[in-house]
Amino acid sequence: MIDFLASNELARLLTLIALFASVAGAAMLLMMFFNQRAGVRSELRVIAGSGDHATAETLRSQRDDHWSRLVDRVEKAGLNLADSKSDRLRDKMISAGFESPVAPRIYTLVRLVLVMVLPAAFVLLSLLSGKELSFLKLYVFGTIAAAAGLYLPALVVQAKADRRKEAIVNGFPDSLDLMLVCVEAGLGIEAAIDRVGREMAVSHPLVAKLLTTAMLQLRAGASRETALRKMAERARVDEVSSFATLLIQSDKLGTSIATTLRIYAAEMREKRRMRAEEKAHRIPVLISIPLVTCMLPVMIGVLMLPAAIRVVRHILPAMAGG
Repeated sequence: MIDFLASNELARLLTLIALFASVAGAAMLLMMFFNQRAGVRSELRVIAGSGDHATAETLRSQRDDHWSRLVDRVEKAGLNLADSKSDRLRDKMISAGFESPVAPRIYTLVRLVLVMVLPAAFVLLSLLSGKELSFLKLYVFGTIAAAAGLYLPALVVQAKADRRKEAIVNGFPDSLDLMLVCVEAGLGIEAAIDRVGREMAVSHPLVAKLLTTAMLQLRAGASRETALRKMAERARVDEVSSFATLLIQSDKLGTSIATTLRIYAAEMREKRRMRAEEKAHRIPVLISIPLVTCMLPVMIGVLMLPAAIRVVRHILPAMAGG
């Protein structure tokens, strides 16, 4: 590869261009990161100096959203990034934790870029390596690279959605136990949600974010039913939806919140125990696959090899008359 770069002027030029682009991109990313941190620090100083905590815009809405600017520029250039199934894509992005309004358009832009970049990278690497690039190879590997660029973001989003759902399902029973303790200690349901959201910010940040957002909506003037239903919509988890429905029904019927939390917390712990037992029972089946694939041929070879050697040394010569 080094000899090829030393002898080919075009390869040297492309290598230098790629090296310059990578260094410049890394420098720009570092500058953007430090500028963003400096902007957040300045906003915190302004809020701390003014003492006004009831600001109309949060730090998240005030910071520079470079992805949004990029999407706006691409759409102004004439490329429409709106998906034909926008509602379904929006639900998928929320399930994966991407709650920004521009997340579906960013997802579409990333897929389009990968569909063009991966085949171009394959062609460039083939030209730099000096291998002959036939039409069949270009068609087959270019199609595979384009398909990978099209479906790889979907796999990443689905994996993030599964991990997020698992984290919420595993952490929600603990939040119910803490909420039950707070309610039995005399706190109201709003104060209990606020306390549990602050206590679980380190151990279960996703659950804490759901509870804190619901509490902020309650403080902003939303009704308890509206805040709980929006929390269930953000979570996209059956356990959280059932919890919201139970609290809404308890509030309407006038039943005890502590009793409702105690019963539902016990059910959630039982479901978590059953999921753990299910995973434990799946282990022997999963272990049998590598055992049969890897160890069984080795054991058969070890057991049969001495007999095969004896057959080759003694029986076959005897049968041949030797």
